[in-house]
Amino acid sequence: MRRHRKVKIVATLGPASNDYAMIRKLHEAGADVFRLNMSHGSHEEIAERHKIIRQVEEDLGSPIAILADLQGPKLRVGVFANGSEDLEEGAKFRLDLDETEGTIDRVCLPHPEIFAALEPGAHLLVNDGKIRLKVESCDRESADCEVITGGTISNRKGVNVPDVVLPLAALSDKDRGDLELACSLGVDWIALSFVQRAKDVWEARELVQGRAAVLSKIEKPSAVSSFEEILDASDGIMVARGDLGVELPVQNVPPIQKRLVRKCRAAAKPVIVATQMLESMIDSPMPTRAEVSDVATAIYEGADAIMLSAESAAGQYPEQAVKTMDNVAREVEGDDTWREVITASRGGTAPMRGTGIAHGIVAAAREIAETAQIKAISCFTQTGTTALLTSRERPMVPIIALTPLLRTARRLALSWGVQPINTKEVDRFKMAVVSAVRAARSEGYATEQDHIVVTAGVPFNVTGSTNILRVAPCEERLIFNTDPE
Repeated sequence: MRRHRKVKIVATLGPASNDYAMIRKLHEAGADVFRLNMSHGSHEEIAERHKIIRQVEEDLGSPIAILADLQGPKLRVGVFANGSEDLEEGAKFRLDLDETEGTIDRVCLPHPEIFAALEPGAHLLVNDGKIRLKVESCDRESADCEVITGGTISNRKGVNVPDVVLPLAALSDKDRGDLELACSLGVDWIALSFVQRAKDVWEARELVQGRAAVLSKIEKPSAVSSFEEILDASDGIMVARGDLGVELPVQNVPPIQKRLVRKCRAAAKPVIVATQMLESMIDSPMPTRAEVSDVATAIYEGADAIMLSAESAAGQYPEQAVKTMDNVAREVEGDDTWREVITASRGGTAPMRGTGIAHGIVAAAREIAETAQIKAISCFTQTGTTALLTSRERPMVPIIALTPLLRTARRLALSWGVQPINTKEVDRFKMAVVSAVRAARSEGYATEQDHIVVTAGVPFNVTGSTNILRVAPCEERLIFNTDPE
């Protein structure tokens, strides 16, 4: 299914989008990737949604990526005798391991690992940062705090600890079970929550065992500080701005977003910008102007994908939310300023571009395509690496990724500008050109009068062997005459 835009759209499924009819509508409206939020729904419900997505994929003949988003450890306070208490600024409040019901003076925080890491001066944020506590003194069983920002604290509200690296694994017992389910179903991407360091990613990769690509969610200050190592360990990145905006001053998030997107592009790894992109569309058929500008900003930055969360999972207008993102993307990418920004930003990828043959081939393909009125770049790929390198170049023409591996085609549905097509294996470059021309013609990227650039690796079906480039005419004889001579 051809998209008339480069950026990809990720749509989260939920109660508002859990049947065949709606999931198909979302894909036809523009959703390239479906996110399964493992925080909600039973294993049976997750498996049913996965099955429906694959049915839509088969019916429409369009590779669809499925992203399973793990919940991660959830840190919460205990319960209060009165259900809630109002904490005033300047008051003293104690957090401890005592499971007795909470009062105006204290509450249980049943996470000894937090007390093991806390130091005087550290901050704790409760209820998405609405309440801010500063640690005055602490030991391995309690922390005496001053209320810096007051408010109502109630049963089992979430706690964030932005100032320290917690001795917690990114995967809880629930996450391990959810991960195994997702991999057994055959999802394409696993999103890892609560990443603090590269070690968290490597531990997840050991469990995944290559059955899916691993995407790290950047939602903690420690992950921002260790981003280069985390990026190296990951196949992709999600900039999870919601939690980042809780644990960091909100004004820090936009520049962090820009830096992380740039670094992901340089490393040729997909990056999703997520959280609150069209939040008002949960209840309204129209977004705010500020939300549209936020979506546009991510597109101007060259992010691979933009994501809908509750808008498509639980909102009243899931299809309209996807269409809105699609419309904004088309409008932005039709703007000359967008082309100028993307072209200018390529210089930022140069330091990590590499010096191998494959890097040179994809750079040359982009140069030729943009200077010789080429209609598309077609690349043959086994693992998707060639397509990812081509995507990093951010060419203004479409990228047609031909692969005999359906799992590779599905993963590439997340990558900027890439149209993945599952095709038969080829063993000669001439047949690769024929297949590329057929795909370009059948998908409407080129006519008989046009040319495309074809890249491939000889010998075929060998990972990382991209070493050949050809400018091919899209003539009828190439489609029907497949004689090797």
